[in-house]
Amino acid sequence: MRYLYMKALVFKTFGGPEVLEYGEVMDPVIGPDEILVRMKAIGLNFADIYRRKGNYHLAGEPPYILGYEGAGIVEKVGAEVQGISTGDRIAFADVPFANAELVAVPYEKLIPLPESISFKEAASILLQGLTAHYLTRDSYAVKNNDVVLVHAAAGGVGQLLVQIIKLLGGKVIGLTSSKEKVEAAKKVGADLVLQYRDDWKQKVLEETNGKGVDVVYESIGSTLMDSFAVTRIGGTVVFYGMAGGDPAPVDPRLLMDTSKTLTGGDLWNVLTSREERVTRSKELFRWIEEGKVKVSEPTTFALRDGQEAHRFLESRKSTGKILLLP
Repeated sequence: MRYLYMKALVFKTFGGPEVLEYGEVMDPVIGPDEILVRMKAIGLNFADIYRRKGNYHLAGEPPYILGYEGAGIVEKVGAEVQGISTGDRIAFADVPFANAELVAVPYEKLIPLPESISFKEAASILLQGLTAHYLTRDSYAVKNNDVVLVHAAAGGVGQLLVQIIKLLGGKVIGLTSSKEKVEAAKKVGADLVLQYRDDWKQKVLEETNGKGVDVVYESIGSTLMDSFAVTRIGGTVVFYGMAGGDPAPVDPRLLMDTSKTLTGGDLWNVLTSREERVTRSKELFRWIEEGKVKVSEPTTFALRDGQEAHRFLESRKSTGKILLLP
């Protein structure tokens, strides 16, 4: 008989990585429409850092458990769940308390994992891959010969955006902050990569014969007006993050005078049903299987070394995904 306690990464007060503790907590109790998953790989994201610091709201009482993304094996199935069996491989992108050996996953949020996709690949790609998927399919549907500017092109979402834009027939100009990151963006297929410290706006306009790009994927925030400056008349800026600080307010007259479009994107407005999750994940997995999208090798830490993993992510030295392994 298995004990009713599992190992998890928890914290009782907000603060730096040192508040994280590896210890025992009670196993989750699943409801009739949930499954119990034994975790094999857990994705670490900046949202985990914001929650640990207290910047994001957390429900319930401490000890808190971070983590929202991962992959594993079904250990137990709720009474009302059909079509899922013990031993099945599954993944998820938005289920809380994932920094643990066992996670209760609602049926509507589970994503079946084909044999061809490893647990590490799934935990590396789902959150960022589904983000890149809706940005290029919904926020702005990338077409053949579109010229696209991608901010933070060597980051997790950035590298996936570059690859998906290329497979949809677009041309990519990437922006990064260092020589190493220039190489990382080129490696995944960017046609031209500029550094923020260059006169990048001038170079983008030169590259497009003074017209500007068709679309900008803007994740920095503080560069929003610069993104508008390099977008062609009638072009689009897709705003989906502010890693570099808040954006300046946009005067609607700017949009009117230049016929430009500003649109926003948030994954949770897109993943509103099980059907959406499964359909989008299938396309993502197919691209990986066909070699059209490559998942860069993740950096892995044991779950017990969560403090170290958080420090590494906050150092911004990582280029690929960071995973926690129970």
